[in-house]
Amino acid sequence: MSSPDPQVRAARNRSTPPAARGPVVAVTGAASGMGALLAERLAASAEIKQVVAIDERRGDCAEAQWHILDVRDPSIAEKLRGADVVVHLALDLDLESDAAARTAYNVRGTQTVLTAAAAAGVHRVVLCTSAMVYGALEDNELPLSEDAELRATAEATGVGDLLEIERLARRAPRAHPGLNVTVLRPAVLVGGTDTALTRYFESPRLLVVAGSRPVWQFCHVEDLCSALEYAVLEKVEGEVAVGCDGWLEQEEVEELSGIRRMELPSTVALGAAARLHRIGLTPSPAGDLAYTMYPWVVSGTGLHEAGWRPQWTNEEVLAELLEEVSGRHTVAGRRLGRKDATAAGAAGATVALLGAAAVVRRARRRRGI
Repeated sequence: MSSPDPQVRAARNRSTPPAARGPVVAVTGAASGMGALLAERLAASAEIKQVVAIDERRGDCAEAQWHILDVRDPSIAEKLRGADVVVHLALDLDLESDAAARTAYNVRGTQTVLTAAAAAGVHRVVLCTSAMVYGALEDNELPLSEDAELRATAEATGVGDLLEIERLARRAPRAHPGLNVTVLRPAVLVGGTDTALTRYFESPRLLVVAGSRPVWQFCHVEDLCSALEYAVLEKVEGEVAVGCDGWLEQEEVEELSGIRRMELPSTVALGAAARLHRIGLTPSPAGDLAYTMYPWVVSGTGLHEAGWRPQWTNEEVLAELLEEVSGRHTVAGRRLGRKDATAAGAAGATVALLGAAAVVRRARRRRGI
């Protein structure tokens, strides 16, 4: 039989494009936030064969294959069958969440995903924690190397959960030979996020603890998204830090933001933060303050050596953050209504909260509580 005419072959090739190569990637938490951004990015990539989206509700990524379920459901293993990589982003780090429920969801969810991935024959799981796991300490090097000891404690919001996730990540390859686990640790994440650290910039004055040396390094969600894609495509592995190049000193932040500081002695600031959180006036425990006092800047060497570079600078991310929080009013981590903030003023709002804590404390003493 004679071979087809070259023009016929060319027409066939145009009408039947070759199947996309690359991994099948499952993304948990794909309906919102970072998960939704990553699902859309991967679905548009010529290097990704298919995106499997998993969440408790359907998101907007029409190109993905959706599965609606809780990541703690063991049946997730069936949904992961056929996937090459799982990116687990279904985490609850909401300041307002019940702490015990948040931990139960985060830790159990990660355990289930790691076990299910191994059972389904997935060869790589990508997790996302935070550079906060290094801890914010006075003697931290600037910047920290990615293999620096994790010296954080569980005293800040969600950090205990992230440390446990890090432990699960280290243990998983030993429990499931053949499973590769990559962990990304972003700096202060900005771009539609709400954390104790982004709320710091909603305050009428930037609280500075006397004797501390705050430095700031940010990570835009778009840069984290591109770094996650690097991990999916096996361009990086192990524990990888993500952030803008360099850092900003507190004085630079104040100059760029136009927000003046309010300096307090450490005993006053830490004591007040602990009391306010204990009586339920603020969502942030005193441990969150450490991350505004001492450095925890990361180098990002692993990604840089792989050819990745952040598209955002610290100055640009700070400007976006200030635009996002414009019109919001927060004191000691607690959001105030516009009327309350206007009436209270900068220092006045802080004094009001401290005064409320003192009133509650005195009332409890009178009742013998």
